[in-house]
Amino acid sequence: MRILFLHQNFPGQFLQVAIALQEQSGHELLALVPAGHDNPHIIPVRTYPFDPRQVRTNVPLARHLTNRVARGAAVASALRALQTEGFSPDLVIGHGGWGETLFVRDIWPRCKILLYAEYFYSAVGSDVDFDPELFPLPVDDSLRMELRTRNTIMTLALLDADHGIAPTAWQASLFPAALRDKIVVLHEGINTDLICPARDAEVRLHRSDRRMRAGDEIITFVSRDLEPYRGYHIFMRALPHILQRRPNAQAVIVGGDKVSYGPPPPSGGSWKDIFFNEVRDRLDVARVHFVGRVPHEALLQLLRVSAAHVYLTYPFILSWSMLEAMSAGALVIGSRTPPLEEVITHGRNGILCGFFDINGIAEAVVDALTHPDRYQPVREAGRRTVIERFDMRTVCLPAWLALLDQCYATTQTMDRRPLVPVVRRD
Repeated sequence: MRILFLHQNFPGQFLQVAIALQEQSGHELLALVPAGHDNPHIIPVRTYPFDPRQVRTNVPLARHLTNRVARGAAVASALRALQTEGFSPDLVIGHGGWGETLFVRDIWPRCKILLYAEYFYSAVGSDVDFDPELFPLPVDDSLRMELRTRNTIMTLALLDADHGIAPTAWQASLFPAALRDKIVVLHEGINTDLICPARDAEVRLHRSDRRMRAGDEIITFVSRDLEPYRGYHIFMRALPHILQRRPNAQAVIVGGDKVSYGPPPPSGGSWKDIFFNEVRDRLDVARVHFVGRVPHEALLQLLRVSAAHVYLTYPFILSWSMLEAMSAGALVIGSRTPPLEEVITHGRNGILCGFFDINGIAEAVVDALTHPDRYQPVREAGRRTVIERFDMRTVCLPAWLALLDQCYATTQTMDRRPLVPVVRRD
């Protein structure tokens, strides 16, 4: 089977399925990537570059749309070049949010398209209208119109796709009913063989030369960037109370100081500094360790020594780090928001608190540090949940490969004659 991957940050969500296909015989894999692509997780799949374009427009509502159409056109130009070289894929696997799959059907009308349908924006009941402290409510008409333009590219891409793939049922539920039947709920999977508890796990913080081991009172918080969408402001407001109650506790905070989701601070600076400065006078700062972004193996070691892993999020995309924490045997203290509620049952395989319940989150962490043995069954149940529902090797990857085989089988039985336009005769 000839398979083409379209992802601006390849391999992205397609890492494990690309590795599995590469290990099978009989497949030709190619990934289209932006020129200068330097993802450190790149795998040895043949790549073909395209030049991502930016288009300037004086119409604010059109910026998102025009830049993604321009990206789609740049990809289409590269696809035409591939076509002249004799490459014709049976299957295209792409992300629907950035415009890269927009014109695939115009180049190869009969190929199958699998689309990663990650998120569909809504003005009601999701991230946009969730946090009135930082994002004004009610949602005004201009923002509603912006969200509609943001959804345009995903809608067009999904209309052309044979299947959409969403990692959680809640994310799938955000899509309009007319598109939802196309979407399969299928997570990328967690490598639970690699990401597992280790009693001898140890982490050394270079700044203080402090060694942290399983059994220590280690509080962890992880986000790609430290920002409101992932509840960083709530965690920082809970931290003074936690550290005051537990004088031996240490907090390790992983994440950058830029913005991955949502707007930047209106007055400049970083969300990280804004919310740290808000509480720093009430913190023992020697016990608060900002470590930035860390290599994945270092992150896993940190999760293994964690006594309480706090994961908070707006109703939004579920982070891999939350499932990795559960797989590593950490006790997840999370927000009672979708899609966490899809994974965690309070008191059984994790602890859920209201997102804005600063005191409740602090008390949950303090109790976890005070009575670690009481929460051991919860940790074990959390790992079982990931093994049973999200294990990459036994659950998710077989389902991905079965879907690809199904698409390929359909391709093989399709009528390969040229398309003939239908003329309506009234």
